[in-house]
Amino acid sequence: MAMARASSGLAYPDRFFAAAAYVGFGGSPDSASTGVISKFPNDVALLLYGLYQQATIGPCKVPKPSAWNPVENGKWTSWNGLGNMASTEAMRLFVKLLEEEDPAWYSRIPETVVEPVVEPVVDKEVKPKVDLGRADGDSHPEPVIIPTENGNTLETPGVDVPSGGLGGINIYDQWIAPEVSGQPPKSRYEHGAAVVQEKMYIFGGNHNGRYLSDLQFLDLKSLIWSKIEAKVETPDSSNTALPVPCAGHSLVPWGSKILSIAGHAKDPSETVTVKEFDPQTCTWSDLKAYGKAPVARGGQSVTLVGMNLVMFGGQDAKRALLNDLHILDLETMTWDDIDAGVPPSPRSDHAAAVHADRYVLIFGGGSHATCFNDLHVLDLQNMEWSKPKQQGIVPSPRAGHAGVTVGENWYIVGGGDNINGVSETLVLNMSTLVWSVVTTVQGRVPLASEGLSLVVSSHMGEDILVSFGGYNGRYSNEVYALKPSHKSGLHPKMLERPESESVGGQLPISNAPRDGEPEFGTDQDGKISEAVADDMNSEHANVRSKTTDEQLLATLKADKEELEAALAKEELQRHQLKQELTESEARNVELTKELQSVRGQLAGEQSRCFKLEVDIAELRQKLQTLETLQKELELLRRQKAASEQAALDAKQRQSPGGVWVGSPAPLRPVRLRAPPLTGMLFSHLILIFISHNFAQSIKILQTREYLSSALFLLIY
Repeated sequence: MAMARASSGLAYPDRFFAAAAYVGFGGSPDSASTGVISKFPNDVALLLYGLYQQATIGPCKVPKPSAWNPVENGKWTSWNGLGNMASTEAMRLFVKLLEEEDPAWYSRIPETVVEPVVEPVVDKEVKPKVDLGRADGDSHPEPVIIPTENGNTLETPGVDVPSGGLGGINIYDQWIAPEVSGQPPKSRYEHGAAVVQEKMYIFGGNHNGRYLSDLQFLDLKSLIWSKIEAKVETPDSSNTALPVPCAGHSLVPWGSKILSIAGHAKDPSETVTVKEFDPQTCTWSDLKAYGKAPVARGGQSVTLVGMNLVMFGGQDAKRALLNDLHILDLETMTWDDIDAGVPPSPRSDHAAAVHADRYVLIFGGGSHATCFNDLHVLDLQNMEWSKPKQQGIVPSPRAGHAGVTVGENWYIVGGGDNINGVSETLVLNMSTLVWSVVTTVQGRVPLASEGLSLVVSSHMGEDILVSFGGYNGRYSNEVYALKPSHKSGLHPKMLERPESESVGGQLPISNAPRDGEPEFGTDQDGKISEAVADDMNSEHANVRSKTTDEQLLATLKADKEELEAALAKEELQRHQLKQELTESEARNVELTKELQSVRGQLAGEQSRCFKLEVDIAELRQKLQTLETLQKELELLRRQKAASEQAALDAKQRQSPGGVWVGSPAPLRPVRLRAPPLTGMLFSHLILIFISHNFAQSIKILQTREYLSSALFLLIY
C-alpha cells in the first residue's frame, strides 16, 4: 500500500506559497527580506531567503556582492550555497524550517492567500488554486462536468453537493461515515489509493477473485464520486487500449501525476512494471526503467523518499514470499538491488512509512502460515536493517492493514490475522517508537478489514484520514473519515538509547547531510550549514528540552533496570554455556579413550591378518610338492611292472618237466629295498591330514607299504 502524503495542510506548491506569504515574501526579494529579518533570527532569515530564491528562481547566478556589505553578502552566500538543489526540495525545506520556528503559522494565515509575483520553475505544471474554504467549514461545490486538457470529460452524476463534507467532522479521534454522493466504485479490496489535488483516486483491486481495472476519484471537498474513462497511451495513437486489471499494486502520488507500481495480474510480466497516470489527459503510460528490475510481485510496500521509491517484499506470481529490497531512482528511472544486511523475514501485505527522509519503517505483514507484529527500520544513509525495541502497547499480529503518516505519527488501520479483523486504530510516534490506541470500532465494520486503503487529506488546516473498501467476509465500498488530535495516550521516552541498542528506544538523528543534499558554506554566524546539515531535525531537540527532570530520572531508572535484567540474563546464559562446555570436554575425554581402544583392536587384527597371510603362503608352497609326489608314484608303478615282467620271463624259461631249456646265464638276484617314506610323502600326508582326508592318507600309506613288501619278496 502506498504511503500517503506525510505533511499536514495544503499540498505543494500551494503550501509553500502560503508559507512564503506568511513570512513576508511576495513582492520583490529586497522588500521582503526586511520583514523576514524582523520576524526571525538572522541566520534563520538568511536561510529562508536562500530557500525562497532557490524555489522561485533557481540556482544562484548572481555575481558575489562586495564584501563591505555584510547583509547582501550573507544573502548571496545563503542562496549560492544551495547549489543545484531542486526547486521542489527547496520548497519542502522552506516550509519545514518555518514549522520549526513557528509551529502555529498555518493557523494564522488569512483565508485567502495571494500567490507571489515570481512564478516558480517547476516542470511547467499547472498549479491548483489555493482554496482554504469558508470559515464555517462549508466547501464550494464542484461542477457536474469536469473538462480536461484534451477535451475529455469526467463522468460526475448530476446530484447536489452535500453541505457538510469533511468539514462536518467536528470531533477528534473517532471514525465517521460522511455522506457521499455519486455512483461509488464497485466493492473491492487490495486496490490502490492516492490523493492528488484534493481528489482521492481509486484504481484496480480484487472482487470475488476477479481483478479490476476501473479508475474513479472522490472529490474530498464535495464528497462526490466520479468515474474516469482512462485510456492507455500506445505508440499507435489510433488504438485505444484499456488498462490492465490488477490488484495488490501500489499507487504513489508524484507531483500532479500518479504512479502505479507492481501488482498481481492475470497474465503477469516477468519483472515489476511502473505506470504513470496523468489526471489532466486521463491516460496511462508505461515508464521505461533501466537497471536490474525486480521480479514481478504483489502485496509489496512502496515508499516515496525524496526522488526515490523504496520497494520491499511482496509475493511473486508463484506465491513465493519475498524479502528483497529495491530502490528506483525517479530521475534516472534506474532500479538498484540493495543489500542492507539481515532483512525482515519474507512477507507480503505489510505497511511501510518514512521518517525524517532517512528511515523506512516496516510493520506487520503475513506469510502463508502466520501474521507478524514486528517492527523493522531501514537506515537509508547506512543501508542497514535493524529491529528496534517498541514502547507502549504491543500491537496484535496483522496483515492487509493500511497506514499513513501525519508529521511524526504513523497511523495504522485495519488488517487481520486470517481469523478476525483488527478493530483498533493505532498510532506510532516514529521518533520515540511508542505505540498507542487512537480508537476502537465495534462490530463487523469495513474498518476492521483486510486490503482497505487509507489516505490523508486536509480541510481548514487540519488533517483528516480517509479510508475506503476492504474485505472482512464481505466486500466493501464505504468511506470513513477520522480527524486525529495529534496526541499520544502514552508518555514517550525522550532519552536516546545507548549505542549498543542501535535504534532501540528511538530513531537516531544524524547531523550529516543526506545523499542528494549539498553541503553549505557557513555565513557570518556559522549557523546556516548547521541548520541544513541536520535536515531540519531541531524539533527533536525542542521536544527533549521540554522533558522534565523527573521524566529523565524515571527514564534512567527504567533503563538501569532493563540493563540489569539484561546483564542477569547474559550471566545466566554464560553459566549455562560454561556447563555445556564442561560436559563437552568430559565427552571428549571418553571419546578419546574409545578411539585409543579401537586403535589397539585394529592393530591386533592387523597382526592376525599378517600371520594368516604367512600361513597361506606356507600352504601354497606345500601344495606345489603334490606334483613331485605324483611323479614318485608313477616311478614306483613302473618299477612294479618291470619286476612282474621279469618274474614272468623267468618262469617261462623253465621247461614243463622242470628241465631248463638251454643254458641261460644264471640269474643274479636283484635286491629291492623298500624305499622309506620320503619327506615329500610325509609332507603330502600332513597336507592331507590338514584337509581332514584321513582315509586317503591311510590308503596311500598301505599302498606304499604293500608295494615295498611285494618287491622285496620277488627279489629274494
